[in-house]
Amino acid sequence: MRIGFIGLGNMGAPMAANLAAAGHQVAGFDTAAPTPQGVTAASSAAEAVREADVVITMLPNGQILQAVAAQIIPAMRAGAVLCDCSTVDVDSARAVAVMARDAGLGALDAPVSGGTGGAQAGTLTFMVGGDAGDFATVQPLFEVMGQKAVHCGDSGAGQAAKICNNMILGVTMIATCEAFALADKLGLDRQKMFDVVSTSSGYSWSMNAYCPAPGVGPVSPADRDYAPGFASELMLKDLNLSQMAAESVGADTPMGALARQHYEDFVEREDGRGRDFSAMLPRLSQRQR
Repeated sequence: MRIGFIGLGNMGAPMAANLAAAGHQVAGFDTAAPTPQGVTAASSAAEAVREADVVITMLPNGQILQAVAAQIIPAMRAGAVLCDCSTVDVDSARAVAVMARDAGLGALDAPVSGGTGGAQAGTLTFMVGGDAGDFATVQPLFEVMGQKAVHCGDSGAGQAAKICNNMILGVTMIATCEAFALADKLGLDRQKMFDVVSTSSGYSWSMNAYCPAPGVGPVSPADRDYAPGFASELMLKDLNLSQMAAESVGADTPMGALARQHYEDFVEREDGRGRDFSAMLPRLSQRQR
C-alpha cells in the first residue's frame, strides 16, 4: 500500500520502518524527529498523505491530533483511511472520526500496547475503533506492525479499551512494587517472592513479564536502571485520561484515581520523569510509613 505516516518519534519511527521493510511505500513527516530508513521524507504533513491509501498518525495528545487532522484531511484522497494510533481522549478520537467521514474518508482509532520494544519488534497489540470495513482495509498493516489487532467497536472504542487496559496496568504495577517493598522489609528474598507469586494467585503481567525488581524474572527496564520502555510520564498521561473518562460517564474508579495520584507525585514532584513506570519499586522501597 501507499502509506502516509505522521509522527516519527520513539513509537512512530519503528512502526513506519517496519511497514517500509515489508514492501509498502511509506512517506513520513515529523516536525522534529528524523525520518527512519526506508521511509521517504515529506516536506509537510499534507505532502505525506496526498497519495496515500492509508494515513497513520502517532501523536502526543488529542489537541495535537485534532490540529493535524484538520491539516491533512483536506489533502487526503477520497476513500483513503485515516488510522490514528495515538493514545488520546475518547472525545478527540470521535471528533476526528466525524471530520474524516464528513470528508469521504474512513477513520479508525487504533491505540497500541507494547511500548517501544513492541514497536521495534513488530509485536504491538492494536485496540481498534471504527467501521469494520476500514478495519479490514488496515488489517494487513496491523499484521506487519503488531501481533494482534482487536476490533473493539465503533469510533472511540479503541481509545476506551486502551484507557481501561492501562488503568489496570498502572494499578497492578503499584501493587506489585508495594508487594516487593513489603517483602524486602519482611526479609523475604526477591527471587523467592517472584517464584511464588508468578505461579500463584498474584500472577500478573506486571510481575511475570515486566518484573520491577532487577535481576528477577525476564529482562525488563529494571535491569537497565529503569531506562524507560514505558515512561512514568506516559503512564501518568494514560491515568489522567482514565480519570477524565470516568468523570465524563460517572464511573467510580477509586484505585485508578489513587494510582494517578501516585504517578503524579512521582513525575511532577519527585524524580520519576524520564524513568520507567516500574521505577515505583525503588520509590516505595525507600519510603517509610
